[in-house]
Amino acid sequence: MPQADPRRHSAAAERNSAPILRELQRLLPERGLLLEIASGTGQHAALCAPALPGWTWQPSDADDGARASIAAWCTGLATVRAPLAIDVRDGEWPAAPPAVDAILCANLLHIAPWAATDALMRGAARHLRPAGLLLVYGPFLVEGEAPAASNLAFDADLRARDRAWGLRHLHAVVTSARASGLVLRERVAMPANNLLLIFALPAG
Repeated sequence: MPQADPRRHSAAAERNSAPILRELQRLLPERGLLLEIASGTGQHAALCAPALPGWTWQPSDADDGARASIAAWCTGLATVRAPLAIDVRDGEWPAAPPAVDAILCANLLHIAPWAATDALMRGAARHLRPAGLLLVYGPFLVEGEAPAASNLAFDADLRARDRAWGLRHLHAVVTSARASGLVLRERVAMPANNLLLIFALPAG
């Protein structure tokens, strides 16, 4: 009997890969090493990496099944490395490259305890090269701005599934980043009421 296809599919990842890619192409230099945290299905790596030929893409995920899916999606892509077992909440990321030029984390913070946000910021501060960028994608609640009805419904659904989950407040995420030595360089409005947050180490 043929083996089952290990690839998982995320409709959201399929939709948001192109908008994320456009921003990566705008923000990133010609070449470098990108570490993706919580790569999930692997669709971001599979769809974005071929359009960034000067970049090596290092996917990762804490889940065994996710890593199998990532490997299957990225079969034959020379610039995508085998996925690493990294749990963002670990105090250290021993499997991660010691220094990277960019870190991408998409659609994680709202489906993880708040500790994952603090851990992501600490890990990024450790592993980013001086000119590197941390790019965080997902839905957020922004103080002083009326939230979209769809985001409020999504937040309620998440909290009903797990009380530790939910959309994060932008100011709290920025404060967490600042505590680890990162500053918010840019905030980009993305489709479907999402944001792309670009963090960096302070210049100099």
